[in-house]
Amino acid sequence: MLAEEFVEFGASGRVYRRAEVIDLLTKEEDHTDGILRTSNYALAPISQNAVLLTYESQLTYRDGSERSALRSSIWKHDGKKWQILFHQGTMQRP
Repeated sequence: MLAEEFVEFGASGRVYRRAEVIDLLTKEEDHTDGILRTSNYALAPISQNAVLLTYESQLTYRDGSERSALRSSIWKHDGKKWQILFHQGTMQRP
């Protein structure tokens, strides 16, 4: 799913490359301390074989606190499959 040249600008401000994201995902534990919701999906073509996906995410923790972010990603089609090329998360203020 991740393109070889994948890059993410995380909501934390960190930059992640494909190998690092894969490594983090393999070490990730099942976090059941909150509920993740996504909404307001929008898809816009940016070329013949690429699209921009935008959406919002909201993580509600058990203590009632929330973390919201705006998300965007660029997906490319290589003739056989779609792959994510770029992703960015931007925190929203409460």
